[in-house]
Amino acid sequence: MPKEADEQDVDREVKTDDTWSRRGVISLIGTGALLSACGGSETKREPAPAEPLAGELHYSSVRALAAAIKNGEISSEEVVRHHLERIEEVNPPLNAVVALRAERALEEARSADEKQAAGADLGALHGVPMTIKDSLDTEGLVSTGGTTGRTDFVPARDSTAVARLREAGAILLGKTNTPELTLSYETDNLIYGRTNNPYDLDHTTGGSSGGAAGILAAGGSPFDVGSDYGGSVRLPSHCCGTAGIKPTSGRVPRTGHIFPPGGMLDSFQQLGPMARTAGDLAPLLSILSGPDGIDPAIVPAPLADPATVDLASLRVLFFDDNGILTPTEDTRTVVRGAADSLAGAVADVSEGRPPGLEESFEICTSLWNADGGASTRRLLASYGTTESSLGGLERSEPASAEELDALIHRWDHFRRRMLSVFEQTDVLLSPVNAHPALPHGTSTAGSNFLGFSYTMTHNLTGWPGAVVRCGTSASGLPIGVQIVAPPWREDLALAVALRLEQQLGGFEPPETV
Repeated sequence: MPKEADEQDVDREVKTDDTWSRRGVISLIGTGALLSACGGSETKREPAPAEPLAGELHYSSVRALAAAIKNGEISSEEVVRHHLERIEEVNPPLNAVVALRAERALEEARSADEKQAAGADLGALHGVPMTIKDSLDTEGLVSTGGTTGRTDFVPARDSTAVARLREAGAILLGKTNTPELTLSYETDNLIYGRTNNPYDLDHTTGGSSGGAAGILAAGGSPFDVGSDYGGSVRLPSHCCGTAGIKPTSGRVPRTGHIFPPGGMLDSFQQLGPMARTAGDLAPLLSILSGPDGIDPAIVPAPLADPATVDLASLRVLFFDDNGILTPTEDTRTVVRGAADSLAGAVADVSEGRPPGLEESFEICTSLWNADGGASTRRLLASYGTTESSLGGLERSEPASAEELDALIHRWDHFRRRMLSVFEQTDVLLSPVNAHPALPHGTSTAGSNFLGFSYTMTHNLTGWPGAVVRCGTSASGLPIGVQIVAPPWREDLALAVALRLEQQLGGFEPPETV
């Protein structure tokens, strides 16, 4: 077994009993949040009416599926079988789902139906299927993280995120594709190959959660969990017209992830839920959040409900150009349209670019390269990878002690300046990227790589950022908008995302698959 996996498994085995005694409280919070969205919560506010199932079952929201199963409108086995059939139908041209456990999923669905019939207590996600990004460990199902050293690696236990979702009743269908170690803006690796965009097969789904976004858009899964180190939840959501959120750094444990917690850039990476609608993100995030007793960076910060946000009190600042790379005209038009749609619903909508924003690309890429690739080489060696797609690591020059000190000082200053923006505003609205989904193989061509600076900014800060589809390019590709809030205020970002989704239509099924 690879060394890194061994170490994480030992940690989880030692901590299991203590972790899950605390986890019970967090799980109750998550359960209440989801059932509230489905119309069955014990909360002080009026419960929302249950969302109906979609005309095509596979485009139903997580909330609608959870409510329909809970109310006996449909069985878990029917829902799981339907999604497995949908994956079989749409996945061949996409290559988004790279490993399935169909028989076990159907067995778990039948068991879920039997428990419900017997009157057992039901979790918030009881009987609802899901897929999981291949960078997260899943007990009994191969988890490669896109690196050849783990081609046949089958974990003995779930990552914390997966364990919490399964504890809430979700049923795992299979794994979704990721670039090697999640370290690319295109979803491709030496084990499974390339994932294609369901809106145009010649274009990328983005990375690194590209398999997740691709299968969500095609209706093969109701939700997934992505990881975001430089935009890896937000970019694929933008490219595939789905919804996602990178939470505040310290919100969701990364235990059992291929790129493990720790190191100088520990705060860069967060795990976050991905779905087709913004309304599904808050209840899923509530289940994923909170300390697990293993990932030392996670804190027990309260997670507020976006339904309680007073939109009329919010001040919104938007920009359509970060001073690094000017977006396509379609992208700028969509961002401005999103800002216009908020006028009258919020207290103020102003245009302006946060000071120092133009430094984010240089700071972020310098930090990534500061160790000369040593951390990546260590991970590849620990996983037994001898053939890698991550070229150039042996030629990278590390920063000197003086250069590193100056770089970290510059990073700290950048974060302080960004935080000060929230003294005058509550929410930032911006492009997710300078382009809609790019043609395969062009992410680093010419100036294209600079376009990823729009997401990099908020890995530098650690602030929460949600993405929801707000428009379409002239060529028919989705265009998302990024909504960023102050630390620990995911509720603000999600409240605005919900409003934009309601006003501008949100997710639209692709015609290609």
